[in-house]
Amino acid sequence: MSQTPQDFSTLEERITADYPSLSRRLQQTARFLLDHPQEVAFATVAKLAEQAGVTPSTLIRFANSFGFSGFSEMQQLFRARLVDELPNYNERIHAVRTATGETPDSTQLLWEFAEANREVLDQLPSRIDPRSLERVLDIFEQAHAIHVMGARRSFVVASYMTYALHHIDKRTFLVNGLGGMYGEQVRAIGSRDALLVVSFSPYAQESRDVADEASKRGIPLVVITDSNLSPLARQADVSLVVHEAEVKSFRGLTSSLCLTQTLAIALGVRQDRARDRASRGSAKGDMDSDRA
Repeated sequence: MSQTPQDFSTLEERITADYPSLSRRLQQTARFLLDHPQEVAFATVAKLAEQAGVTPSTLIRFANSFGFSGFSEMQQLFRARLVDELPNYNERIHAVRTATGETPDSTQLLWEFAEANREVLDQLPSRIDPRSLERVLDIFEQAHAIHVMGARRSFVVASYMTYALHHIDKRTFLVNGLGGMYGEQVRAIGSRDALLVVSFSPYAQESRDVADEASKRGIPLVVITDSNLSPLARQADVSLVVHEAEVKSFRGLTSSLCLTQTLAIALGVRQDRARDRASRGSAKGDMDSDRA
Protein backbone atom coordinates (compact mmCIF):
# COMPACT_ATOMS: atom_id res chain seq x y z
CA MET A 1 0.00 0.00 0.00
CA SER A 2 1.35 3.45 -0.96
CA GLN A 3 2.27 5.87 1.79
CA THR A 4 -0.18 8.69 2.48
CA PRO A 5 1.06 11.93 0.83
CA GLN A 6 2.58 14.37 3.31
CA ASP A 7 2.54 17.51 1.15
CA PHE A 8 0.52 18.95 -1.69
CA SER A 9 3.08 18.31 -4.45
CA THR A 10 3.24 14.61 -3.55
CA LEU A 11 -0.57 14.41 -3.48
CA GLU A 12 -0.77 16.13 -6.86
CA GLU A 13 1.73 13.63 -8.33
CA ARG A 14 -0.22 10.69 -6.88
CA ILE A 15 -3.55 11.97 -8.22
CA THR A 16 -2.02 12.51 -11.67
CA ALA A 17 -0.43 9.06 -11.70
CA ASP A 18 -3.55 7.24 -10.44
CA TYR A 19 -6.03 9.25 -12.52
CA PRO A 20 -6.42 6.69 -15.37
CA SER A 21 -7.38 3.95 -12.90
CA LEU A 22 -9.98 6.01 -11.02
CA SER A 23 -13.70 5.61 -11.53
CA ARG A 24 -15.56 8.23 -13.58
CA ARG A 25 -16.86 9.98 -10.43
CA LEU A 26 -13.43 10.02 -8.79
CA GLN A 27 -11.88 11.36 -12.00
CA GLN A 28 -14.45 14.15 -11.94
CA THR A 29 -13.51 14.83 -8.32
CA ALA A 30 -9.79 14.81 -9.11
CA ARG A 31 -10.19 17.37 -11.90
CA PHE A 32 -12.17 19.71 -9.67
CA LEU A 33 -9.73 19.46 -6.74
CA LEU A 34 -6.64 20.15 -8.82
CA ASP A 35 -8.33 22.93 -10.80
CA HIS A 36 -9.64 24.76 -7.71
CA PRO A 37 -7.04 24.32 -4.94
CA GLN A 38 -7.87 27.62 -3.20
CA GLU A 39 -11.55 26.74 -2.86
CA VAL A 40 -10.63 23.26 -1.60
CA ALA A 41 -8.41 24.78 1.10
CA PHE A 42 -11.28 26.47 2.93
CA ALA A 43 -14.75 25.44 1.78
CA THR A 44 -16.89 22.82 3.53
CA VAL A 45 -17.34 19.32 2.15
CA ALA A 46 -20.96 20.10 1.32
CA LYS A 47 -20.08 23.25 -0.64
CA LEU A 48 -17.23 21.55 -2.49
CA ALA A 49 -19.41 18.58 -3.38
CA GLU A 50 -22.02 20.94 -4.80
CA GLN A 51 -19.43 22.82 -6.86
CA ALA A 52 -17.81 19.61 -8.12
CA GLY A 53 -21.17 18.02 -8.99
CA VAL A 54 -20.62 14.98 -6.77
CA THR A 55 -21.90 13.81 -3.39
CA PRO A 56 -20.08 14.55 -0.12
CA SER A 57 -19.47 10.82 0.29
CA THR A 58 -17.60 10.83 -3.03
CA LEU A 59 -15.17 13.44 -1.68
CA ILE A 60 -14.62 11.37 1.43
CA ARG A 61 -14.15 8.21 -0.65
CA PHE A 62 -11.64 10.07 -2.82
CA ALA A 63 -9.61 11.09 0.25
CA ASN A 64 -9.75 7.54 1.62
CA SER A 65 -8.46 6.14 -1.67
CA PHE A 66 -5.23 8.10 -1.18
CA GLY A 67 -4.74 6.93 2.39
CA PHE A 68 -6.37 9.77 4.33
CA SER A 69 -8.66 9.05 7.28
CA GLY A 70 -11.09 11.68 6.04
CA PHE A 71 -11.49 14.64 3.73
CA SER A 72 -10.39 17.20 6.32
CA GLU A 73 -7.01 15.48 6.66
CA MET A 74 -6.42 15.78 2.91
CA GLN A 75 -7.72 19.36 2.97
CA GLN A 76 -4.85 20.33 5.29
CA LEU A 77 -2.40 19.77 2.42
CA PHE A 78 -4.33 22.24 0.27
CA ARG A 79 -4.18 24.79 3.09
CA ALA A 80 -0.45 24.23 3.60
CA ARG A 81 0.09 24.77 -0.12
CA LEU A 82 -1.64 28.14 0.09
CA VAL A 83 0.53 29.20 3.01
CA ASP A 84 3.72 28.13 1.22
CA GLU A 85 2.88 29.66 -2.16
CA LEU A 86 1.26 32.89 -1.00
CA PRO A 87 3.69 34.38 1.54
CA ASN A 88 2.21 37.85 1.08
CA TYR A 89 -0.55 38.47 3.65
CA ASN A 90 -2.62 40.58 1.25
CA GLU A 91 -2.63 37.71 -1.25
CA ARG A 92 -3.74 35.26 1.41
CA ILE A 93 -6.53 37.52 2.60
CA HIS A 94 -7.78 37.90 -0.97
CA ALA A 95 -7.54 34.13 -1.54
CA VAL A 96 -9.58 33.39 1.60
CA ARG A 97 -12.27 35.92 0.69
CA THR A 98 -12.45 34.57 -2.86
CA ALA A 99 -12.65 30.93 -1.73
CA THR A 100 -15.16 31.38 1.08
CA GLY A 101 -17.07 34.53 0.17
CA GLU A 102 -16.54 35.67 3.78
CA THR A 103 -15.43 39.05 5.07
CA PRO A 104 -14.98 38.45 8.81
CA ASP A 105 -15.03 41.45 11.13
CA SER A 106 -12.30 42.11 13.71
CA THR A 107 -14.24 40.65 16.65
CA GLN A 108 -14.93 37.43 14.77
CA LEU A 109 -11.25 37.12 13.85
CA LEU A 110 -10.19 37.73 17.45
CA TRP A 111 -12.45 34.93 18.66
CA GLU A 112 -11.23 32.56 15.94
CA PHE A 113 -7.54 33.21 16.62
CA ALA A 114 -8.01 33.03 20.39
CA GLU A 115 -9.94 29.74 20.20
CA ALA A 116 -7.48 28.16 17.75
CA ASN A 117 -4.49 29.12 19.89
CA ARG A 118 -6.17 27.91 23.07
CA GLU A 119 -6.70 24.49 21.49
CA VAL A 120 -3.08 24.05 20.42
CA LEU A 121 -1.83 25.17 23.84
CA ASP A 122 -4.08 22.60 25.52
CA GLN A 123 -2.54 19.91 23.32
CA LEU A 124 1.09 21.02 23.62
CA PRO A 125 2.09 19.22 26.87
CA SER A 126 0.83 15.88 25.59
CA ARG A 127 2.64 16.27 22.25
CA ILE A 128 6.09 16.89 23.73
CA ASP A 129 7.98 13.85 25.01
CA PRO A 130 9.27 14.67 28.55
CA ARG A 131 12.45 12.69 27.78
CA SER A 132 13.13 14.95 24.81
CA LEU A 133 12.69 18.01 27.00
CA GLU A 134 15.23 16.67 29.49
CA ARG A 135 17.70 15.83 26.71
CA VAL A 136 17.44 19.37 25.38
CA LEU A 137 18.06 20.77 28.86
CA ASP A 138 21.08 18.45 29.27
CA ILE A 139 22.54 19.81 26.02
CA PHE A 140 21.86 23.42 26.97
CA GLU A 141 23.18 23.05 30.52
CA GLN A 142 26.45 21.50 29.34
CA ALA A 143 26.97 24.01 26.52
CA HIS A 144 29.43 26.85 27.09
CA ALA A 145 27.14 29.01 24.93
CA ILE A 146 23.88 28.56 23.05
CA HIS A 147 23.49 29.91 19.51
CA VAL A 148 19.91 30.42 18.29
CA MET A 149 18.76 30.58 14.67
CA GLY A 150 15.36 31.35 13.17
CA ALA A 151 14.59 32.92 9.80
CA ARG A 152 11.49 34.76 8.63
CA ARG A 153 8.45 33.81 10.74
CA SER A 154 10.66 31.75 13.06
CA PHE A 155 12.83 34.78 13.84
CA VAL A 156 10.29 35.93 16.44
CA VAL A 157 10.74 32.68 18.38
CA ALA A 158 14.54 32.70 18.04
CA SER A 159 14.87 36.30 19.20
CA TYR A 160 12.61 35.68 22.20
CA MET A 161 14.63 32.58 23.17
CA THR A 162 17.83 34.62 22.98
CA TYR A 163 16.29 37.30 25.19
CA ALA A 164 15.09 34.76 27.75
CA LEU A 165 18.42 32.92 27.92
CA HIS A 166 20.27 36.19 28.50
CA HIS A 167 18.02 36.82 31.49
CA ILE A 168 18.97 33.54 33.16
CA ASP A 169 22.66 34.42 32.65
CA LYS A 170 23.33 31.85 29.94
CA ARG A 171 25.80 32.92 27.25
CA THR A 172 23.67 33.21 24.14
CA PHE A 173 24.10 34.47 20.60
CA LEU A 174 21.43 35.13 18.00
CA VAL A 175 22.43 33.86 14.55
CA ASN A 176 20.75 36.66 12.61
CA GLY A 177 22.78 36.68 9.40
CA LEU A 178 23.38 40.43 9.67
CA GLY A 179 25.14 41.53 6.51
CA GLY A 180 24.57 38.07 5.04
CA MET A 181 27.11 36.59 7.45
CA TYR A 182 25.35 33.35 8.39
CA GLY A 183 28.46 31.36 7.48
CA GLU A 184 30.74 33.52 9.61
CA GLN A 185 28.39 33.31 12.57
CA VAL A 186 28.18 29.53 12.33
CA ARG A 187 31.95 29.25 12.17
CA ALA A 188 32.09 31.22 15.42
CA ILE A 189 30.17 28.44 17.22
CA GLY A 190 32.62 26.65 19.51
CA SER A 191 32.97 22.88 19.69
CA ARG A 192 31.58 22.92 23.24
CA ASP A 193 28.62 25.16 22.35
CA ALA A 194 25.14 24.14 21.17
CA LEU A 195 22.83 25.33 18.40
CA LEU A 196 19.05 25.73 18.49
CA VAL A 197 17.32 26.11 15.12
CA VAL A 198 13.64 27.04 14.87
CA SER A 199 12.14 26.32 11.45
CA PHE A 200 8.69 25.62 10.04
CA SER A 201 7.42 24.63 6.61
CA PRO A 202 8.58 25.54 4.00
CA TYR A 203 11.86 25.49 6.01
CA ALA A 204 14.01 28.49 5.12
CA GLN A 205 17.12 27.53 3.18
CA GLU A 206 19.25 29.68 5.51
CA SER A 207 18.13 27.60 8.49
CA ARG A 208 18.79 24.36 6.64
CA ASP A 209 22.28 25.50 5.66
CA VAL A 210 23.15 26.56 9.22
CA ALA A 211 21.85 23.26 10.66
CA ASP A 212 23.74 21.28 8.03
CA GLU A 213 27.02 23.04 8.76
CA ALA A 214 26.62 22.58 12.52
CA SER A 215 25.78 18.91 12.05
CA LYS A 216 28.90 18.36 9.93
CA ARG A 217 31.02 19.93 12.68
CA GLY A 218 29.46 17.72 15.35
CA ILE A 219 27.92 20.63 17.25
CA PRO A 220 24.94 19.51 19.38
CA LEU A 221 21.83 20.50 17.43
CA VAL A 222 18.35 21.07 18.86
CA VAL A 223 15.49 21.76 16.46
CA ILE A 224 12.00 23.14 17.06
CA THR A 225 9.91 22.37 13.98
CA ASP A 226 6.44 21.34 12.84
CA SER A 227 6.91 17.77 11.62
CA ASN A 228 9.04 14.71 12.22
CA LEU A 229 9.43 14.68 8.43
CA SER A 230 11.09 18.11 8.51
CA PRO A 231 14.54 18.00 6.87
CA LEU A 232 15.96 19.62 10.01
CA ALA A 233 14.42 17.03 12.34
CA ARG A 234 16.43 14.30 10.65
CA GLN A 235 19.69 16.15 11.39
CA ALA A 236 18.94 17.06 15.00
CA ASP A 237 20.27 15.45 18.15
CA VAL A 238 16.86 16.29 19.60
CA SER A 239 13.83 17.63 17.75
CA LEU A 240 10.72 19.08 19.40
CA VAL A 241 7.67 19.05 17.14
CA VAL A 242 5.02 21.70 17.76
CA HIS A 243 1.65 22.21 16.08
CA GLU A 244 0.57 25.79 15.66
CA ALA A 245 -2.91 27.19 15.29
CA GLU A 246 -4.03 28.03 11.78
CA VAL A 247 -6.91 30.35 10.98
CA LYS A 248 -7.73 31.03 7.33
CA SER A 249 -4.17 30.09 6.25
CA PHE A 250 -2.51 32.29 8.90
CA ARG A 251 -0.38 30.27 11.32
CA GLY A 252 0.47 31.40 14.81
CA LEU A 253 3.52 31.03 17.06
CA THR A 254 1.81 30.54 20.41
CA SER A 255 2.97 26.95 20.98
CA SER A 256 6.55 27.68 19.93
CA LEU A 257 6.81 30.70 22.22
CA CYS A 258 5.34 28.73 25.11
CA LEU A 259 7.83 25.91 24.51
CA THR A 260 10.85 28.23 24.35
CA GLN A 261 9.72 30.02 27.50
CA THR A 262 9.48 26.65 29.23
CA LEU A 263 12.96 25.62 28.07
CA ALA A 264 14.53 28.89 29.23
CA ILE A 265 12.92 28.89 32.67
CA ALA A 266 13.55 25.15 33.19
CA LEU A 267 17.21 25.72 32.33
CA GLY A 268 17.28 28.60 34.79
CA VAL A 269 15.91 26.33 37.51
CA ARG A 270 18.61 23.75 36.75
CA GLN A 271 21.33 26.40 36.95
CA ASP A 272 19.98 27.68 40.26
CA ARG A 273 20.02 24.18 41.72
CA ALA A 274 23.59 23.70 40.53
CA ARG A 275 24.62 26.94 42.25
CA ASP A 276 22.92 25.81 45.47
CA ARG A 277 24.78 22.49 45.38
CA ALA A 278 28.06 24.28 44.74
CA SER A 279 27.37 26.70 47.59
CA ARG A 280 26.56 23.89 50.03
CA GLY A 281 29.67 22.01 48.95
CA SER A 282 31.81 25.07 49.50
CA ALA A 283 30.27 25.69 52.93
CA LYS A 284 30.85 22.06 53.91
CA GLY A 285 34.48 22.34 52.78
CA ASP A 286 34.97 25.44 54.97
CA MET A 287 33.48 23.65 57.99
CA ASP A 288 35.75 20.64 57.47
CA SER A 289 38.77 22.96 57.27
CA ASP A 290 37.76 24.66 60.53
CA ARG A 291 37.50 21.31 62.32
CA ALA A 292 40.90 20.29 61.04
